[in-house]
Amino acid sequence: MPRNGNKTMNILYLGDIMGEPGLRLIERELPKLRTELQVSIVIAQAENATDGKGISIADFARLKKAGVDFCTGGNWSLHLDEIVQAMNDPMQPIIRPANYPEGTPGVAYKYLRHATGSVLIVSLLGQIVGRDAAKPVDSPLQVIDAILEKEKDTPKIATVVNFHGDFSSEKFVIGRYLDGRASLVVGDHWHVPTADAMVLPEGTAHISDVGMCGTLDSCLGVKFDVIIDRWKNSRPSRNVLESGGRMQLNGVLAEVDSETGLATTVRQIRQIYPN
Repeated sequence: MPRNGNKTMNILYLGDIMGEPGLRLIERELPKLRTELQVSIVIAQAENATDGKGISIADFARLKKAGVDFCTGGNWSLHLDEIVQAMNDPMQPIIRPANYPEGTPGVAYKYLRHATGSVLIVSLLGQIVGRDAAKPVDSPLQVIDAILEKEKDTPKIATVVNFHGDFSSEKFVIGRYLDGRASLVVGDHWHVPTADAMVLPEGTAHISDVGMCGTLDSCLGVKFDVIIDRWKNSRPSRNVLESGGRMQLNGVLAEVDSETGLATTVRQIRQIYPN
């Protein structure tokens, strides 16, 4: 992958920001984290930012003001029509999954312009994702191959890929598949962090799932009572987000060599805050 620049950069990827509790947590804690961790750029999974489903223009603006440089996508990215214009604009730092069928609103991938060079950012959707399992998606492996081939001669200092999926096998394998071709490959969607952050043999930083940002004392951000009643009594119900209890901020911090575009280190970030 062609590079420019001669410095290392620290890329912080934040897990799914879950509703208002997650937004407030990011607004409160991210400015301090950027300084403490000497972060160059912040990328965040924002498909759950607005009430747990999608992201509004207002919440997109809040994240940018708080210090998020780019928002990645997942199966709820296009839930709110108002965000489509930003998804369509190559200069707006937000994307939806690249492997949606042709004709889906939104640009498939974008570049984040940084002082030291450009960062290619791509979101991919797993082929089995919960209630959306029946929806058609293109092969994520074929799609990312095509994107990397098309962009191989574009100068860049890093390539970041997030993989939004349910199957552990898909989330584990995608890192190895892209090893040596991406700087950082991050699994998300589970909202529960895995303990396998590592730099793979060919220099790609990878974690199977990065976790979430929001309430810890909840079922993936949703009130326990709602989930337990639905499970026990087989009654359909609406998710109600938990706003009380402890808070969690989950992410990974990868140090990337701007000349090679490969990671030198990666570490998991897991912060727990009292109520």
